[in-house]
Amino acid sequence: MTVSATQLQAGEAADRMDGLRAPRLSTDFLNRYSEALMLIEMAESDDSVIEDLQSWRNLCYRGHFEISALRCAAEALVAYDRLDPARRKSFEEVCRSMARLVATVTALLVEKPRPAELPTIIEVASEALRRLITRSTQFINANGTIDIATFDDASLQGEIDALLAR
Repeated sequence: MTVSATQLQAGEAADRMDGLRAPRLSTDFLNRYSEALMLIEMAESDDSVIEDLQSWRNLCYRGHFEISALRCAAEALVAYDRLDPARRKSFEEVCRSMARLVATVTALLVEKPRPAELPTIIEVASEALRRLITRSTQFINANGTIDIATFDDASLQGEIDALLAR
């Protein structure tokens, strides 16, 4: 049977702290970026979603869970507060980058006339946003134990495996 490194780490986190479950970060926060990505990709061919995209607002991880009704919200905030400050800062920088991408593409979508290169811009921005969401998901699933600023997709599994070997 094969088990992924992130599944193993989640299990180990649950066994730590004298049998008490360690607080975990939550990927629910990233849904807002996934929604923006979906709207960006739809907006090229469907102008009706541009208004939704214009109303999209960035919200930081803390802000998201402070107003969330999810049962895991308090735990997600505790886990966030326990992050290494440098890793939390790097994660926040990635989130700001995602928000800038969304804002930039939105501004181009409402521009009249639309730039001729808009389809290419949407394609490139969508791929960049998708990769940042994936990187953020990996960071959250590893409960912030990896450095989001330095890992790349190819070396991520090795880093997670090294953390689990401790």
